[in-house]
Amino acid sequence: MIRDVTELRVYKQSLDLLRPIYKLVSTIPLSHDRLRRQILASAEGIPAQIAEGFAKRRSSKEFLRYLEIAMGSSDETITHLQVILILSESEKFVDKPLCLKLIEDYRYVSKQINLLRNNWKSH
Repeated sequence: MIRDVTELRVYKQSLDLLRPIYKLVSTIPLSHDRLRRQILASAEGIPAQIAEGFAKRRSSKEFLRYLEIAMGSSDETITHLQVILILSESEKFVDKPLCLKLIEDYRYVSKQINLLRNNWKSH
């Protein structure tokens, strides 16, 4: 039985992805500050939502709701990364391979959150 949120693999993965997100965001010009803030908020929100939901897991319904919010934050992060790719075509400020890798990684995180949600529902 999982006793601490840090034992959840998807929680650890979402935390680990913050380092490359910070690296990527540091390359975005200040003229795109809103995008910088949005991607940071969505990426940082994923582990925070998982942790908050885990703390309230005595109520399955509440934990599931937080996992759905975390999945939404992961999908939002993917969208912001795709916007950064579009911007990079004209402004050439982004490490495109890093951005593509992060999109792939966040898709995996979304799938893992969904699996956790489905497994939790069935128990």
